Amino acid sequence: MRAMVLERPGGRLEAREIELPEPGAGEVRIRIEACGVCRTDLHILDGDLPDPALPLVPGHEIVGKVEALGAGVTGLEPGQRVGVPWLGSTCGTCRYCTGGQENLCDRAVFTGYTRDGGYAEACVADARFVFALPEAGEPVALAPLLCAGLIGYRSLAMAGEAERLGFYGFGAAAHILAQLVVWQGRKVYALTRPGDTVAQDFARGLGAVWAGGSDEMPPDELDAALIFAPVGALVPAALRAVRKGGRVICGGIHMSDIPSFPYSDLWQERQIRSIANLTRQDGEAFLPMAARAGIRTETRPYPLEQANAALDDLRGGRLQGAAVLVP
Repeated sequence: MRAMVLERPGGRLEAREIELPEPGAGEVRIRIEACGVCRTDLHILDGDLPDPALPLVPGHEIVGKVEALGAGVTGLEPGQRVGVPWLGSTCGTCRYCTGGQENLCDRAVFTGYTRDGGYAEACVADARFVFALPEAGEPVALAPLLCAGLIGYRSLAMAGEAERLGFYGFGAAAHILAQLVVWQGRKVYALTRPGDTVAQDFARGLGAVWAGGSDEMPPDELDAALIFAPVGALVPAALRAVRKGGRVICGGIHMSDIPSFPYSDLWQERQIRSIANLTRQDGEAFLPMAARAGIRTETRPYPLEQANAALDDLRGGRLQGAAVLVP
């Protein structure tokens, strides 16, 4: 099968013909229809995340059809459309797995990082960690929901009942989440790269009540700020923008160092929280909700062999919404 392979951190992906994987016990093989391109993929390529399983096929926003079942698999059928997320498997026995925090499992396996992912024509996945998807759905449109949507949803859940929400960085996750927040009757304030009027217009078009640069203060105090850009300097800025008792949620898996800031910015019971991975319960809650809310993803499809170009466009801020690879 065709695949885009990373040989070493800091390198470019290489187009290869590799062996079609066979599903083991408890696994399924999926014929890939689309795979979203996530900023986490950039962090893996750049070596920001340690110890990837090299050589590696990246990609963890996978939509495809079940092609083959391994021994013992039940509840899935050949030809069924499914999605494969970042969390690929867990041990099921550690204190985190048994305590409702499987996203923190010490022995977790991650799609497109510690096992091959979706920048290919096919992949194998643990059958317990795939999500059923609508047969009538458009694969390219569904792909960003598998990470950008799920991580955004988990970030929103951690923000609690916040009514005024600031989104720092308005890319794949924020454009999905904004639609959900507006559908819920809450208010979105979009904070983009300074001077990025295209992103600001995009945010207003999705229902944001205000859009400006991340170097500005929003016109109203925020109940919570969700940071999707991997820029540590945004944490002190967001703390200054939230009200007393407000929360700052860091939604990325990697962020540049947070600069020092005065204790007064944190005082009065403001909080900083981070999001790590996702749980299957997040998918079970979010995916039906996304359908009810009528969320539409903004996507730019690329042929599989143009994965490097898609990653370059993501790095350069040249995308509205999400890039998606199509084998």
